[in-house]
Amino acid sequence: MLGDIGGYLSSPSNRGKVLELLGQHLVLALLPLLIGLVVAVPLGWAAHRRRWLRAAVFGSATVVYTVPALALFVIMPGLLGTRILDQANVLVALTLYTGALLVRPVVDALDAVPGPVVAAATAMGYQPARRFAAVELPMAIPVLTVGVRVASVSNISLVSVGALIGTGGLGQLFTEGFQTRYLAPIVIGIVLIVWLALVMDLLLVGLRRVTTPWTRAA
Repeated sequence: MLGDIGGYLSSPSNRGKVLELLGQHLVLALLPLLIGLVVAVPLGWAAHRRRWLRAAVFGSATVVYTVPALALFVIMPGLLGTRILDQANVLVALTLYTGALLVRPVVDALDAVPGPVVAAATAMGYQPARRFAAVELPMAIPVLTVGVRVASVSNISLVSVGALIGTGGLGQLFTEGFQTRYLAPIVIGIVLIVWLALVMDLLLVGLRRVTTPWTRAA
């Protein structure tokens, strides 16, 4: 097997293709994660402040996340007016998944902020928006990071499903391997996806430590 992998990667064209697919996979996984987080944070804040919104927000998120990824990828061209092979289909679908997955962790993270801290900020004259940006959101980062780590691994995995419609980053190595009955590209794709997930997780842990120095002091 190692000989097959070495033989596959010995070709400059194959190495270039693998690097290109790795970069594509990273973009397709990371961009929806960032956009989904930007969407989930205000939704989660609204649900945190107004309890009557929680059922509607959580219910909608659950419905979105229960739709199979392949089905969502397939119907996206009809909804967006794009071509079936357009990467926008995967980006939008994964953004919906990420937003749906992160809404509840955002609410849980804000709920975990100690009440006395919020009360002290209010007593100091912080308006709700400023208090959220300067006090509540930073204090919520440790809990929120857990949800973001789960979402990042989920995205990296789901991007591979896009290969079934012709655009899926490293998942295209799976398609190539199955079509040619050659295991080398499949193994390379699996190893790189796992490696990418581990690197992303370590980066998020490092980012959490940098942005929450008080947790290290504690």
